[in-house]
Amino acid sequence: MSEKTPHGPYLDKFFPAVYRAQSGVVAHMNKIYPEVDLPESLIELVSVRASQLNGCSACLSIHAPAARRAGVSEGKLDILPSWRESPDYFSEQELAALDLTEELTLLPPGRRHADAALRACKVLAEEQVAALEWAIILINTFNRISIASGHPPMSKI
Repeated sequence: MSEKTPHGPYLDKFFPAVYRAQSGVVAHMNKIYPEVDLPESLIELVSVRASQLNGCSACLSIHAPAARRAGVSEGKLDILPSWRESPDYFSEQELAALDLTEELTLLPPGRRHADAALRACKVLAEEQVAALEWAIILINTFNRISIASGHPPMSKI
């Protein structure tokens, strides 16, 4: 029997093949995003927003710096939690992606994300919306793995 930890088991350590498979899906999608003309900055923006909504400090410590490296401004990251109140700071594509992120992350009772997907299809191609949905699903999965495992932030803030 392994030593008990104060946070519970690190899921990635107990079943590393499953975690590697999940990481493999991310690697595969990272090849698809450029093929459908989705900028890395948009993928990182939705990753930060989903991680904020889920309260995942480990994923935020990875994706906020990655978003900055991908070209998302510090100011945009600063106001990201209030994006609905500050729509002039975001492009139409970013607004559609953030709307889709919140629908797929929060899964509001009595609603399905079809409305957000249809709104997104007005400013993004259908294959871009599908790729974005995969990005949102994947970051939510990693958020839950990190939260369940008690992963700490990757760097000191």
